Amino acid sequence: MSRSRALKSGLPYPLGATWSGKGVNFALFSAHAEKVELCLFDPTGHHETERIELPEYTDEVWHVLVPDIRPGQLYGYRVHGPYDPQHGHRFNPHKLLLDPYAKALHGDLKWSDAHYGFKTGSAMADLSFDKRDNARYMPKCQVVDTAFTWGNDRHPATPFTHSVFYELHVKGFTKKHPQLPARLKGTFLGLGHPSVIEYLVHLGVTAVELLPSHAAVDEHFLVKKGLTNYWGYNTIGFFAPDARFIAENALGDFKSMVQSLHEAGIEVILDVVYNHTAEGNHMGPTFSFKGIDNASYYRLVPGDERHYENYSGCGNTLNLRHPRVLQMVMDSLRYWVEDMHVDGFRFDLAASLARERAGFDGGSGFLDAVRQDPVLSRVKLIAEPWDLGGDGYRLGGFPPGWSEWNGRFRDTVRRFWRGDGGLIGDMASRMTASSDLFEWGGRRPWASLNFVTAHDGFTLADMTSFDRKHNDANGEDNNDGTNDNYSWNCGVEGPTANSAILKLRAQQRRNMIATLLLAQGAPMLLAGDEMGKSQKGNNNAYCQDNELTWIDWASIDEDMLSFTRAILALRDRHPVFRRPRYFKGTMIGNHVKDLLWFTPEGDEMTAHDWQVPYARSLAYLLNGEVTLHDGAEGRAQGRDDSFLILLNAYHDTIPYILPPPSIALLWEVVVDTAMPTGLGHGHIAEAGESYPLKGRSMAVLKRKSASRGAE
Repeated sequence: MSRSRALKSGLPYPLGATWSGKGVNFALFSAHAEKVELCLFDPTGHHETERIELPEYTDEVWHVLVPDIRPGQLYGYRVHGPYDPQHGHRFNPHKLLLDPYAKALHGDLKWSDAHYGFKTGSAMADLSFDKRDNARYMPKCQVVDTAFTWGNDRHPATPFTHSVFYELHVKGFTKKHPQLPARLKGTFLGLGHPSVIEYLVHLGVTAVELLPSHAAVDEHFLVKKGLTNYWGYNTIGFFAPDARFIAENALGDFKSMVQSLHEAGIEVILDVVYNHTAEGNHMGPTFSFKGIDNASYYRLVPGDERHYENYSGCGNTLNLRHPRVLQMVMDSLRYWVEDMHVDGFRFDLAASLARERAGFDGGSGFLDAVRQDPVLSRVKLIAEPWDLGGDGYRLGGFPPGWSEWNGRFRDTVRRFWRGDGGLIGDMASRMTASSDLFEWGGRRPWASLNFVTAHDGFTLADMTSFDRKHNDANGEDNNDGTNDNYSWNCGVEGPTANSAILKLRAQQRRNMIATLLLAQGAPMLLAGDEMGKSQKGNNNAYCQDNELTWIDWASIDEDMLSFTRAILALRDRHPVFRRPRYFKGTMIGNHVKDLLWFTPEGDEMTAHDWQVPYARSLAYLLNGEVTLHDGAEGRAQGRDDSFLILLNAYHDTIPYILPPPSIALLWEVVVDTAMPTGLGHGHIAEAGESYPLKGRSMAVLKRKSASRGAE
C-alpha cells in the first residue's frame, strides 16, 4: 500500500487539495492531532493504493505536496491523536475522514456501525474506543480541476428593489418536468435547461433560492425507515456540490446551471447550513470534523466536553468562535461566489452563526467578517434570524447589509386572512416593510424578506385546506412538524368536492399571493404555490423524496398560475410597490401623504380606529406622485401611478367609500380576488362612491385621473 515517492513539504495554504499542474498540495487543519495520514484510492474508491504520512506541521496545519497525481484522484484522511471524549477529543485513525475542503465527493455513504467512534451497544457508549474500519462505507474526496469556460458570464446584480425570490428544490422542481431528457431530471443541468428557465422567466421571478446544494447525507434513523433527508439540511461538505443533483460532472454541472440562469437574468441564491454538520450529537457518527479536531470544530459544553452545545436541534453546533472554523466558512462562501458564481446566500438558523460566549452578538466575529469582506459584502445575504437557543429569536437584529426572513410577516398574514381579530396595526406594519423591526442603521425596506410559505410548513394550497398537520408518512406518529400553522381549511379538512369551499379556497390563495407580492419589502414565493401544489397536509416533508414533494407539471392550476404572473407583472411595472425607502407619512407632489390609511367611511384613520378590536379590514393609498427609485439603477426621482389597496378578512361584504376627488376622480380596478380570475378587467369606479369589497377578498385600484388640484 505504501510506495516510494519524492514528496515535498508543500504549503499550509490554501487548505484542501490544490492541483498545480505538477502535483497536488494537501493541507489539513488540526490543532490537536499527533499524526495525519493521507490515503489515496483507485478510481473505483474501493481500494486504498497508498498511504502517506503528512511530514509538515505549520501553524496548526498539516501539509504535503505529492507530485505526479492529477485531478480525479480519490483520497481521504486518517488522523491520530488522543481519544478522550470527556475532554472533547475523539481521534480515531480507524475512521477514514472526509477533507472539510473537498470540492467533490465520489461514491455514496453506506451506513454501518463502523462509522461510530465508540462501540455501539456498549454500556459506556461513546467512551469506548472502536477499532472497526469504515473506509469501505465512506464516499471519497476527489481532487478537481476548477477550470471552466465562463465566457461573458456576469452576476445579474438585480437590485433588491426588483428582486423576487423563488424557493425551490433542484430535484423536486425538475424530476417530473415533461420537457427534460430522463438523464437531466432532478439535476443541476435540468434546472439550467431552456424549458425550465423559460418557465421561470415567464413567471416573473428574478432569483432562484435553492434548498441545500452542499454535499449532505441521510441520517441513519431515516435510512432504517426507508426514508431520506430530501431537503438536505444535513451537510457533510461545505465546498462540494451534492452528488444527488449531478448528471455528468460535479463542478461542471453546477457551473453550467448558473451560467444558463445568468444568461436569462436570474440570480442563484444558495441555502447554506453552516450551523451544524451531519455528525450529530455525542452519540453520532464520525465522518470528518469529529475525527479531525472535534474540540476545535464544535461548540462543546464547558466542563462537560463529552457533550455538544446544540443550538441547531440537530445534535451539534459549529464553533465559529474558532478562527480556523470561521475561516472555513468564509473560504466556503467566497468559493461559491468567486469560483461557482452564485449571487448570494440564505443562512439556515443564522442566529447560531453569530453566537459568542455570552450568546447572540450583532457584532460577532462572523457578522463582522462578512460585513468587511470585499467579496461577500457585495452579494445578497439573507438570514433565517433565529435558532433553537432560548435567546435565539433575533428578527430585526442582524446588521445593515442583511435581509431577514420575516417570520412576523408570515404569521400575521396567515392569521389576518384566517379572520383573526386585533391584527390591523400589525398587518399595516407588515405591508409596509416592517419598519418597526428593520428601520435602523440605514437599512432599507428589502431588509424584510417577506414570505407566507416556505419549504418548512404547509404549501399555500394546504394552508387553505387543512387545519391540522398530517405527517403520518414521516413515521413519527405525527409528532414532528409545528402545530402553529395559522391555517384554515375553509370548512372541510382536506380534499372536498364542495364547489363553494373550493371557490373560497382559491380566493384565499389569491389573497395571500397578492398580499405577499404587493407588500413593501422583498418577496419570496415557494415553488409550486403558483400551481396549486399540495403535500396532502404534510407540513414537515423533509424526508419525502417522492411525488408528495415533486412538482407535478401535468396538474397545474392554470388560473392560479395566470393570477400569480399578473401580480408579479403589476409589481414589476410599478415602483410604488417596491420602494427603496420607508414611508414617512409626509406630504408630497400633489399635497397628499406618501401613505394614507382609510376607514370604510373614506376618512383618514385616527388613533382610535387602529384600536377597534373587531376590525378585520384595511385600506391604504400608495401615493405614486413621487416614487423614489433605487440609486443603483441610476434613475432620478420620478412619478408612478397611485394605488388604493383594500383588504377585507371579514366574512361579509364591506362597502368602502373611495377617496375624495382631491385625491383622484376615477379609479380602475386592476385586482379583485373575489372575481373568478382575481383581476379587475378594467372596471372604473368614481371618487366618493361605495366599492363593495366582498368578504375575504382583496382589491387593488389604480388612480385613473389626476387630482383636481393638479389639473
